[in-house]
Parts: sequence; C-alpha cells; structure tokens
Amino acid sequence: MASAIDTQKQIDVYPTRLTKPGQIEPRPHPVVWGRWEGPLNASAIRGYDDRGYHVNQAVLAPSEIEAVLSEVDVVTRRLGDDQRVIRESSSGDVRSVFAVHELSDLIAEICDRDELAGVARQILGDDVYIHQCRVNLKPGFAGGPFYWHSDFETWHAEDGMPAPRALSVSLALTPNYEFNGPLMIVPGSHRRFIPCVGATPESYHRQSLESYRPPFGTPEETDVAALADELGVDLVTGPAGSALYFDSNCLHASAGNISPYPRSNLFVVFNARSNALAEPFAGTAPRPRYLAQRDG
Repeated sequence: MASAIDTQKQIDVYPTRLTKPGQIEPRPHPVVWGRWEGPLNASAIRGYDDRGYHVNQAVLAPSEIEAVLSEVDVVTRRLGDDQRVIRESSSGDVRSVFAVHELSDLIAEICDRDELAGVARQILGDDVYIHQCRVNLKPGFAGGPFYWHSDFETWHAEDGMPAPRALSVSLALTPNYEFNGPLMIVPGSHRRFIPCVGATPESYHRQSLESYRPPFGTPEETDVAALADELGVDLVTGPAGSALYFDSNCLHASAGNISPYPRSNLFVVFNARSNALAEPFAGTAPRPRYLAQRDG
C-alpha cells in the first residue's frame, strides 16, 4: 500500500525543487474561490482575480499604526535572540519578526478584523486560519532586499500546502514610497506556476530567511524576465495604514532601502481550512510552527 507521502507526490500538480529547469505552467486552480459577497465590491474582486492583488486605503487609523509600531518594538526587545527574530546579515538590524499575532493581543485583534480575515474568507471561499504572521522591517539606509519568489512555491515545497488557496495581507506601518523598497509584483503572474531548481537541504529555513537571494526556492532569472516582459512589473506604494491583498502565487520582490525613510509592514497570511498543510512536497521535515502553523 502506498504511503500518504507517495500518494501526495503522485497527485502533485505543482512539482518544484527540480534537478533541472522546468516549464512555466498554467495554474490549474481558481484564484477567487468564493461567491464574491463580502467586504470587497465586485470591481475589486474582478481586479484581484485579474491582476492577483488589490489595494485598500486607510485600513488602519494613525493611532492604531502608532500602537502597532510600539508593540513591535516591545516584542522585538523582549525576544532578543529568539529564533523568531531574523536579522540583516550585513548590519545585524532586525529584518523580520515572526508569529507577532501570538505575541501581541492588539495585532491578533487586527488580524481578525473583517478588513483582513473577512476579505480572506470572501476570496478563498472558506473559513481561514493564519498560516504565518510577521513584521518586515526595512530601516532607512540599511534595509535589505527580498529577492524574486512566489510564496506558494515555498509553502508548497517546504510546508506541504496543497494548493494556492491562500493570500497575504500587507499592512503598511510606514509610508511605502517608490524609493524605500516597496513591493514589486508581476501582475497576472499568479496564474502561472514557476518551478524552482535544487533539492532543499534539511534545516535550510534559517539560511533562506537571512539570505538576500536564497539559493533554493528562487526562480530562474530567465523565467522572471520572460514574465516581466510579457506582463510588466507593478510597484505597489501607499500611505501608512493602507493594505495590499495579494495571491499566494504572485511573483514578487522588493529592493533594498538606502533611502533615509524606513519601510515597515505587517504581513498576515491566511490559508483556507480546507487547504490544510500535509507533508512537505520537497520531502523535507516540516518547518517550525512560527513559519508554518499546522494546527490552525
């Protein structure tokens, strides 16, 4: 009798971490899984379905932004060298803090709001749970880049997420200008799947989080260039308090920040409960819970 892992590999429609470059394939799953009733209107849902992302303004009030930034500072100082804190390899500045919704009642309450969890339920057509929650900090003069990648490729290969029935909400805690390392998205790339090359080493997750260009889970430059030439690249900017909702399979990246102005964002990843994590499709051990919650 085949094991659960063997069966899973046989039905994997998103093969990745290959021995040699593979083909960019069309996505066999839908983008919008729900019936479109919810916080977003029909026009916003159509735009999300087409481009792979949507932006809302003024989701957080100025007083809430100040409170969240204060909470992040307190949590970061309290954690010290905890594994949930990722630092810049060059400067030692904090790059990311994971599982912040479990460390702050305020952040947990914000994640549960209709403007976040409600939108996720609407688009994913299911009850949802938080797969991952983090703050990404790009201090002025020192914030490092995040290289081109699809989140779903990593979550599929290293966490065992079966399908791209997940989305991220990025809440701007500072203004996201054109010049301080905002997110770049290839619009429409969410409808393609780009496999990556290279078997994933065990206990690799820490290196991948600290690296500006991870050696595994990174698409080929030729694939990135081909999609960018065909579909273009959108630079997503907005004031503090705005929210970017984007599909888990979007090809995206962000440049480093050498401007004087920090760029800080709260990221909340929602996964459909029917899309619960299984064994990692890359054949490695599951990543730590703060990177991939398995009991949501």
